[in-house]
Amino acid sequence: MQRAEPQEFSRVLSSMCTEPHPTAREAAEQFLASNPGDPGTYGTVSKLEREAVDRLGTVAGLADAAGYIASGGTESNVQAIRLARNRADTRTPNFVAPESAHFSFRKAADVLGVELRTAPLSDYRANLDAVAELIDSDTVCVVGVAGTTEYGRVDPIPALADMASDAGALCHVDAAWGGFILPFTQHAWNFADADIHTMTIDPHKVGRAAVPAGGLLARGPELLDELAIDTPYLESTSQMTLTGTRSGAGVASAAAVMEKLWRDGYEKQYRRTRSNADWLAAEFSDRNFDVVEPVLPIVTVDFPARLIDDLREAGWRLSRTEAGEARIVCMPHVTRSMLVEFLDDVDRLAD
Repeated sequence: MQRAEPQEFSRVLSSMCTEPHPTAREAAEQFLASNPGDPGTYGTVSKLEREAVDRLGTVAGLADAAGYIASGGTESNVQAIRLARNRADTRTPNFVAPESAHFSFRKAADVLGVELRTAPLSDYRANLDAVAELIDSDTVCVVGVAGTTEYGRVDPIPALADMASDAGALCHVDAAWGGFILPFTQHAWNFADADIHTMTIDPHKVGRAAVPAGGLLARGPELLDELAIDTPYLESTSQMTLTGTRSGAGVASAAAVMEKLWRDGYEKQYRRTRSNADWLAAEFSDRNFDVVEPVLPIVTVDFPARLIDDLREAGWRLSRTEAGEARIVCMPHVTRSMLVEFLDDVDRLAD
């Protein structure tokens, strides 16, 4: 049987994952057999996880952060809602999220038996008046997104956190993609900017760790106690994670690459990806396509449906927004020369 080769990233335009940094790749290979789900036995990778969580806290404006390296944003978002449900005193819990929230929140509602209430948007961000109307005495969590999946928008996080506080609910921020971009902008999004309780922030996206390496942060360890269960047959006596066995490779790669790139490496990476997004948006506008102005390095453009299909046939990995626009995520592997080649195909196929 012929051995399969991994897919190259040379025509991947819509993924929020990217090529791991060489430092991340090397560290991942060293810890393939380690299981941070059993920290009593695998002490070395457990120490690396603590370093990774500390670094994530630095990125997200939180000293002495609590948390762990998860499989990805979906697990972290599910855990955040689970935590909020477990600490609340209600038999009919609900949580409020904007329509732009990731589909993992629908999974969380289904798995956990918590009602999801979605608020409409204003200019691609959570409409605060609509959020306020949805919150009631059974609301256990208010969700804000810091870097939406389709348009790269940042919800008004401090205002959402204030609403959650007034309702006696937790505030969770999904910064799975935006967390390694937003420190270099003027947006208010993190633990230092608002009284938020938990955050999803993924090293395996813009952080350039190996997959899987998501991240769940909490303002204090007492919050994560809501997730803990006894583990009597392990050397450690309790476990707060959703999965049992976890990837030591992901943990090690996250710790290594964040030590390597924070802060200057990530800032340089952001400047390049943002420059590419602005350039691409201008090129689309010059061709008389309707473009949603990028706030973070995501460009959405109103291509005809046929053109998107033809570009896919030409080998470009290109997704649509719910409204049908083409969506280009300017990840670190997306170079200017790659975008020039893409535009050449746009021009050829649009004729």
